[in-house]
Order: sequence, then structure tokens, then C-alpha cells
Amino acid sequence: MAFDTFDEGINYGGVRSKNEIRTLICYLFNSINKPLDKPTIIEAIQKRGLANYFETSSCFDDLISHNNLSPDSDNPGCYTLTENGKMVAKQLENTLPVSVKEKAYICAIELLEQKRIEKENIVTITKNDKGYIVNCRISGGDVDLVSLDIYAPDNKQAKIIKKNFHKNPELLYKVIMGTITKDKDIVKDCLNQIK
Repeated sequence: MAFDTFDEGINYGGVRSKNEIRTLICYLFNSINKPLDKPTIIEAIQKRGLANYFETSSCFDDLISHNNLSPDSDNPGCYTLTENGKMVAKQLENTLPVSVKEKAYICAIELLEQKRIEKENIVTITKNDKGYIVNCRISGGDVDLVSLDIYAPDNKQAKIIKKNFHKNPELLYKVIMGTITKDKDIVKDCLNQIK
């Protein structure tokens, strides 16, 4: 196999040819079987050091220009595999190492779950004359289960609050409910979950 990509940022066992990167992208689309955006695919591959960032971005664009990926009309900014892309995924997926496929797939699923959490549990940061107010909302579908305003003295701390809230909004909800109902077991369980 000829290596024809930059290898900066690639971990041992990662893919180092454009054909492998294109095949991995098609594999991810085929395995997840839902519209995906370019940043999610690139992060899923790059986060685990499976391929170079710039090469992955370039290969993604190649797949669009060669009619392997097409824009999804129902999800702006997202793409789906064309029949050509599905054929590539099925015919060539066995050329990729199993460990590479597993790592990329798991990372993509984790990223999609994180996006779902962020979409359903909204955080807004508002600057005022004393600092920032971080509003965290936990959604129950059609209704907000909790809406909580937290003061942060600076933007950096406000962003940390937002990031940590999105890691596990359900935990915050359980802590609040356990505290309000004075259920020590729930609160104790929540404290054990804090990482």
C-alpha cells in the first residue's frame, strides 16, 4: 500500500493513504446510516488519530465531487451516501483494519450523542455589568424540566459551566430533585457519578 498523505497527527495503526481515508468515510456513513455533517466525520477520524485532519477534509470533498456523497435535503449541512458511496463502503470496507473502523465508529456515535444532548439541553451565556449569567435548561421534550441561572465572573468560567453541564445534564437534574425531595440516596448516588 502506497502512503500518499501527510502523517502529522496520525497514531500508530492509523490510515495513511487517500483511498483508505475515503473508504473509512464511506464506511462511517454506511454504518451509522443517517445524515452526517463534515465536522462530525472529520472529528470522529481525527480525534483518535486515525488520519490527518487536512487529508480527511480533502478526501471528504473528493467524495462529494465524485458523487459518493450528496447533500441531504432534510438536514442542511449534512450529507448521505449515494449508491456509488454505498458500493465503495461495501466493497472496500474489508481493506481497513478492524481497530480503525471500530475506533472511528465509536467516536462518531459519541459525537452524535453529544450533539443530541446539546440540542435538547440548551445553554445560553449572557453578559451583564457584573459578569455573565449562564442559563442551563434541561428539556423534557415539549417542556423545560429545569431552567437554572448560574453566575460566572468571566467568560472563561461561563464556558466551563456550559461544557460541564453538557457532559451530563441528567446528573444535575437528579441532584436538584434529590436535594429538593431530601432523598439522600439520590444525592449520594449523584456524588459517586461525578468524575
